[in-house]
Amino acid sequence: MPQAEPSQGDPTLDVYLLFAHEPYYPTAAQEINTTVVAAASLLLPHVRQPDGARIHGLLVHGRRPGEIVPLSTLTHELDRGTRWPEVGDWETVTENLLQVVRDRDCDALSLGLPEIARALVCVGPHSQIRAVDSTSGADRMYGPADRIGVLVEVGRQLAWAEAGCPMWPGEGLLPPINPADAR
Repeated sequence: MPQAEPSQGDPTLDVYLLFAHEPYYPTAAQEINTTVVAAASLLLPHVRQPDGARIHGLLVHGRRPGEIVPLSTLTHELDRGTRWPEVGDWETVTENLLQVVRDRDCDALSLGLPEIARALVCVGPHSQIRAVDSTSGADRMYGPADRIGVLVEVGRQLAWAEAGCPMWPGEGLLPPINPADAR
């Protein structure tokens, strides 16, 4: 049965933000280059405000429960990023979120995505990327279906990580703001 479209007026609480970042190496062999957090983590006081709250407002309205929203999807929705200045400084917000994650002040799914998968979540939902095989010189195009596949796999990993216990967004969350104020 097809799912109904989500209402633009009602917030969806169990939404997740996926963002790529500079890699770091918490263990000798594991590169972490992408992170998933509960949308509510944007409301932490250690995250630049009111920017985090504005991004949260955009993230939780018009989504499906459990949806993982890449930062690049928000960029696409904000007229390919031209409207980010109206919302806030996404770079500082994601830097702050990454620090909160590394300080263990919220739960997160920290991922070491392969190069192509990471590229796919860094481009908009309708974009394509071209990769060239260094040995054969053959081109390969990756597009929206491949991006969806990456998000499905991230969703599986998230479900396994949560295993009956939702991601903890952190303590001392600030109140959300009206999404109309975020636009």
